[in-house]
Amino acid sequence: MASRLPSVLRFNTLRLLGIRSMSTGDFGDGAGKGGGSGGAVRSAGGAFGKMEAAHEEQYFRRLQQQQIEKMREHAEDEVAHHEQQIRIHQEAIERHKKKIERMHKHKDSH
Repeated sequence: MASRLPSVLRFNTLRLLGIRSMSTGDFGDGAGKGGGSGGAVRSAGGAFGKMEAAHEEQYFRRLQQQQIEKMREHAEDEVAHHEQQIRIHQEAIERHKKKIERMHKHKDSH
């Protein structure tokens, strides 16, 4: 299924799944311990650093959910578009069949 998605959507999905796997320690433990150097509070570690890390995790989780929702909406729009195109093509096929039928009738009458 992933191979059928546009490459931009595949890349974003894979990138989002890899965010958490890059850390080596617990978030908010301080600089160099998985928390990185996210500012004075975060660098110091402790309860405030962990709270800041939790807020950051929550932000990225919410962002990921929004991106997934946008991807779902885009897929639904694509399905609706293709269903509409199918209807248009089926109507065109019917018009052409009727035209051919009229041509046969006209040919037989002469």
